[in-house]
Amino acid sequence: MSLLAAGLTPGGLELRVTPVKGGGPLLVLPLEPGERFTLHYYHSVENAPIWEEHSLDESGRIYIEEERYLKFGAGMGRMPGVGRMVRRGPYEVIENMHMPTGDFVLRVGGPGVNHTVIWRGVSSNLSAVAPHAAVKFSAQSVSLLYRLRRRLFPHTATPTQE
Repeated sequence: MSLLAAGLTPGGLELRVTPVKGGGPLLVLPLEPGERFTLHYYHSVENAPIWEEHSLDESGRIYIEEERYLKFGAGMGRMPGVGRMVRRGPYEVIENMHMPTGDFVLRVGGPGVNHTVIWRGVSSNLSAVAPHAAVKFSAQSVSLLYRLRRRLFPHTATPTQE
């Protein structure tokens, strides 16, 4: 395959978490279409754990796929027509949501809220590096050439997998 062809061939996706006010990315995650990443945190009012699973489609649009929590908290609960409510052990779960969010902004909570991104088993605590900051989650398609280069030379904001 020529370099030109590798530069034009789709190579997957890249999710970036960047401060809204500028600066370099806090996280850069290579993803495949449909692959999930999780946003985990503790509800600021209820202090109860919440997990939100997200995915990307082939063009980089972000979807929320599932929410899991111990109990209904302020602002939590089923949205009519979105997903299916089930119980998994002690958790209430809204599964099969596949609701588009597109790029979104998150106001990162401070210590105790522990906004954490979980990707391929690796946890990155945003509250530890950007407490109270607004960060943007956005994704884009990348070329095969770019993906191969990033495999050899990962972005400094890409967490190391064990």
